[in-house]
Amino acid sequence: MRHLVNHMTRGNLSYVRLLHGSTSADFLRLRDIDALGTDPVGAYTRSAQECAEAFARPDALQRVLDYPLGQVTGQQALAVRTTDSTVHTWDLARALGVDDDLDISLVAWIDDHLDEIYDGLAETPTAAETNHQFFAAPEDVIAHDASRQDRLLHRMGRRKG
Repeated sequence: MRHLVNHMTRGNLSYVRLLHGSTSADFLRLRDIDALGTDPVGAYTRSAQECAEAFARPDALQRVLDYPLGQVTGQQALAVRTTDSTVHTWDLARALGVDDDLDISLVAWIDDHLDEIYDGLAETPTAAETNHQFFAAPEDVIAHDASRQDRLLHRMGRRKG
C-alpha cells in the first residue's frame, strides 16, 4: 500500500516538475524515489495541492510538456493525471477494503474520452498492441452487462475479483 501511495505522491510531484520545465528523463528517474518520508498522508496531501496549483497556473494547460510517453499539452497531461489518479483511487480502496465506488460522472467522462486522453502517446491503455510497460493489460473478457466503472477499470487492466 505504501508503494501505491508513494507512486501517487511522486506522480503528483512529477507533473508539477513537468509543468515547471522538467524532462521526461527526470520524470522516469524520480519515479520510485520515496516521497512520503515519515508522514505519508501529509506528503500525499501536499503533493495533490501542489499539483492542483501547478495545473491552475494561467499558462499551464497550453504548455507543451516533455512527458515520458511523448510530448503533450498541459491539458492532455491533466487528463492523463486525472485518469491515473482515479484508477489508483480504486486500487487503494480495494487494498484498504473500503467502498471502491468511484464518482459516476468522473468515470463517465474518462470512459467517454479515454482514446483522446491518450491520443498520440507511445503507449496507451486502449491500444490493441502495447508493451505494457506503463499500463496493465486486460486479462479477460468483461461481461456485457458490467457497470460503466467496471468496463473502464477493465480497459485499464483492473479486475474486480
